Amino acid sequence: MEERVTITVNDGIADVRLNRADKMNALDPAMFAGINAAIEKLAGMTDVRVVVLSGEGRAFCAGLDMASMAAGGSGNDLGKRSHGMANTAQNVAWGWRTLPMPVIAAVHGVALGGGFQIMSGACVRIARPDVRLSIRETYWGLVPDMAGLALWRTLARDDVLRDLTYSAREFTGEQGERYGFITRLADDPRAAAFELAREIAGRNPDAVKASKRLINLMADGDTATMLQGESDEQIKLMRSPNQVEAVKANMEKRAPVFVD
Repeated sequence: MEERVTITVNDGIADVRLNRADKMNALDPAMFAGINAAIEKLAGMTDVRVVVLSGEGRAFCAGLDMASMAAGGSGNDLGKRSHGMANTAQNVAWGWRTLPMPVIAAVHGVALGGGFQIMSGACVRIARPDVRLSIRETYWGLVPDMAGLALWRTLARDDVLRDLTYSAREFTGEQGERYGFITRLADDPRAAAFELAREIAGRNPDAVKASKRLINLMADGDTATMLQGESDEQIKLMRSPNQVEAVKANMEKRAPVFVD
């Protein structure tokens, strides 16, 4: 069977691609397993400073392959917390948030239902203006159950989220940007994502990872936790080798050489 998710690493950037192009990268049991395996692998790759997540072929991800999932008996393990707080299905979206490095999603074609939730797990989402998006689950008589609500609470207004979830209607990348789900638009999302990834990869990787940890606290951390977190991260960074190198490189007007 063809590998469902591919990972290629160059210059500190992991190019991660959903690889079921003939089915618009729809989610079958093998795709769920492939995404979870990719997230687990990336978590241990200390040489990766940023991830670019995209889909092969005509789409980012069309959501659940309903026929395949029905045949595979999906739903039996929804109550099992197999990945920390998350179950197996939730982790394919939530897992990107837990990775130590930033994740940029490059979105084209469609990102529907589960595909929309996977996209939402990225730190930054760059999409084509004409991409088709939907919180699709009520169309099938279901609710979003792949960590979507835990991710969307920091992205969209409550009433917008209710509108799109209750109705299951499609909307475009342009509308998604206005709603808060899409960070910015680009005619070539992958090219834009790699441009941003190269910029991030040129920053102190320790500071970038610390920034992600702090921003992750914003969803449910109280003010005291946030303020203490800032201080703790800054103390660890100050005068560390990579922080000193960042200062020297800027003073000497050269590219920094960081150690992962």
